[in-house]
Amino acid sequence: MPFPGIPDPKHAIAKVYGQKVKPLKFGRMPALVVIDKESRIRYGHYGDSMSDIPSDNAIISLLDELNRERA
Repeated sequence: MPFPGIPDPKHAIAKVYGQKVKPLKFGRMPALVVIDKESRIRYGHYGDSMSDIPSDNAIISLLDELNRERA
């Protein structure tokens, strides 16, 4: 991967970022957080169901926009 992936078997990171748990909806809800090199949260999406995730195109557009800001 061209970005860090962090295993979180004890869910410590998920708790820090507020990832929701809904046992009746199959457990942890989707969460996507984009953090920049200065450790600032630039985007956060917290899903209400397992299918509530941003599209690939939406995330790619967001990353392109953030990269343009750095230029």
